[in-house]
Amino acid sequence: MKTAQLIGSAEPVRIGKILCIGRNYADHIKELGNETPERPVIFTKPATSVIGAGEEIVIPSYSSDCHHEAELALLIGREGRDIPAADALSYLAGYAVAIDLTLRDVQAELKQKGLPWDIAKGFDTACPLSPFVPAAQVADPHQLRITLTVNGEKRQDGGTDLMIHRIPELLSYLSSIFTLEPGDLVLTGTPAGVGPIKSGDRVVAEIAGVGSIAVSVR
Repeated sequence: MKTAQLIGSAEPVRIGKILCIGRNYADHIKELGNETPERPVIFTKPATSVIGAGEEIVIPSYSSDCHHEAELALLIGREGRDIPAADALSYLAGYAVAIDLTLRDVQAELKQKGLPWDIAKGFDTACPLSPFVPAAQVADPHQLRITLTVNGEKRQDGGTDLMIHRIPELLSYLSSIFTLEPGDLVLTGTPAGVGPIKSGDRVVAEIAGVGSIAVSVR
């Protein structure tokens, strides 16, 4: 059973489903040569993909091109279905920093064949995650800076103000498809600058005012 830490809470939070948003930053869409979607692109990761600070990323043997994608993560605090966008932020318990690891070569091959690419996104260790800060401590989640370094070299540096689909819209849309439950996580997409990591690398993602997550690659 995988759990998340909400700072200030004595009890760990059991992680439910992890809903992830793809293509939510225009500059990232451009760098991958993808089309801009009309609606949010949704994929999932299992809770077993989560690791914490100091743990190791293990790149599966079936890939030779694992990429980092730093993201703002949301923690759902109460159950909701068909949530109005105007009320959506009240359903959040916290914010954290996540790294959505992607096996780019595997993903590209499967997409070309028209097949699902779960194994490119959901493998063990594919979701490094920081502790969550209480939602009340973040005045505006659309005024945050996401950065990621590999061995001290800055790779990603982008603001959440550049999201195509903003958080209230995302939560409203997701809850029209899935009932959101306490402990569910939402990864809101990554800004530009994604790139490969390899064995021996140290990867640090940070969002000022939210937290940071540092992991190494085995």
